[in-house]
Amino acid sequence: MPQFFTNKRLIILLGSIIVLVALIGFSQRDRENISWPEQFVKDIVGLGQAIVSKPANGVSGFFADVENLRNTYKENEKLKAQLDQLAQLESDVARLEKDNQELRNVVDKEKSLADYDPINATVIARNPDRWYDVITIDQGQASGIEPNMAVVTGEGLIGKVKSTSKFTSTVQLLSAHDPKNRVSAVIQGKKSVYGLIEGYDKDKGTLKMTKIPYNAKVEKGVTVTTSGLGGVFPKGLIIGKVKKLVPDQFGLTQTALIEPAAKYYDLEHVIISKRNMVSVKPAKEERKQVLLEGEGM
Repeated sequence: MPQFFTNKRLIILLGSIIVLVALIGFSQRDRENISWPEQFVKDIVGLGQAIVSKPANGVSGFFADVENLRNTYKENEKLKAQLDQLAQLESDVARLEKDNQELRNVVDKEKSLADYDPINATVIARNPDRWYDVITIDQGQASGIEPNMAVVTGEGLIGKVKSTSKFTSTVQLLSAHDPKNRVSAVIQGKKSVYGLIEGYDKDKGTLKMTKIPYNAKVEKGVTVTTSGLGGVFPKGLIIGKVKKLVPDQFGLTQTALIEPAAKYYDLEHVIISKRNMVSVKPAKEERKQVLLEGEGM
């Protein structure tokens, strides 16, 4: 009896395998319509997959979004840093180009100056309330700087040393409002015309050259330089060009409006002229003019 049940079980098992293989083969055939058991099984499996996959996809998408957000934040930080570096690089390039041009002008200027020893300096301070009056430079008594020395840029004269300390100096600009701020100047031409630079018109951006003889003929655009007759400033430092000539209210002298060669607003690199010859003995016809001008008084 036990042997019979054993064989029966074996027969059932083999039959089940045959049926299963037959069903698998039947289900794999290309058919337009599938049987209802297959439909039922597929629907159940599909429903289970949908129930499981939606939360799984949602969780997976959430972590993916978080990761993308982190990557975006990091990339944004890198781009910001690069933009900051780009802005700094652009600023450095502009500054270096400006410094290069100024230094080239300084070198060219030094080559053309034979009557004084140039001392290079950098502007280190400037009071906004006195922007057009004074600047502070990084050279002082230790470099041989003394009051009344002329200060120029590559374009032309900007002022003179007013006071000094051990390592710094205060420079008074030509545009400063100071009645004692005078410079003996000469208008170049076939016949030199002498006068005094005293005063600056901020609205027009011009210097005033006074004490010009009433009968002097001066053309527009003629260069104005230092005369060198006062014994303080070297001769030949460019001040600017004549823009206009107007008579004074009494008609005894004329005043020339001078367009400055140098820019007083934007100053970084300057040169102090350490004059080799302290005084110059003027010619007889110029002696009276020098006494009248009293440069630096």
